Amino acid sequence: MGRAFEFRKARKFKRWGAMAKTFTRIGKDIVMAVKEGGADPESNSRLRAVIQNAKAANMPKDNVERAIKKASDKDTADYKPVNFEGYGPHGIAIFVETATNNNQRSVANVRSYFTRNGGSLGTQGSLEFLFTHQCNFNISSEGRDVEELELELIDFGAEELFVDEDKIVIYGEFQNFGGIQGQLEKLGIEILSSGFERIPHETKALTDEQIEEVEKLLGKFDEDDDVQNVYHNMG
Repeated sequence: MGRAFEFRKARKFKRWGAMAKTFTRIGKDIVMAVKEGGADPESNSRLRAVIQNAKAANMPKDNVERAIKKASDKDTADYKPVNFEGYGPHGIAIFVETATNNNQRSVANVRSYFTRNGGSLGTQGSLEFLFTHQCNFNISSEGRDVEELELELIDFGAEELFVDEDKIVIYGEFQNFGGIQGQLEKLGIEILSSGFERIPHETKALTDEQIEEVEKLLGKFDEDDDVQNVYHNMG
């Protein structure tokens, strides 16, 4: 178990928030997937992945089907992924991923969160080098040998596999998502959920008081409907 496992265990802020907010975010992922590759999950691997995540989040099937139907409507506004990078209090690097249909609004909101909470918004690409962009998959660990599975997946980009409670977690580089997804499906292995993470190369330790200041800023991002994910290097 390596850095990815330790990162997952050490995160100190909530992702995905309340259930209603989770469904909103998954709904945006559905819109982007359908606009990009069509409404048929059989031929749209990105949509298949989002549907798996919706199931893992207990999103009702009717909600998923309505979201796909709505996304298929040409009049439905598309969402574009836009990333923001900046420093929070005490020099903590923060990477914010948004999905927005109003870039001007998102820029204004994200900048205000930084400036009003002791941070500063940087230029795009200024902090990306501090994180490794990786894909991940969760599958059931029941009846599976991790070492054997690793041999099946290593040629498709899997770099790290470990057992986390009743699941096997698989990590690989961002660009290898499709290869790993395809091989798992070829092997007949059900993917429980999948996604992407930005894992910091190094983390920075803070006092409890300093952590509270950073978490206040992270909370502002979490409340924003445009924000999909937030990553930082706070230890």
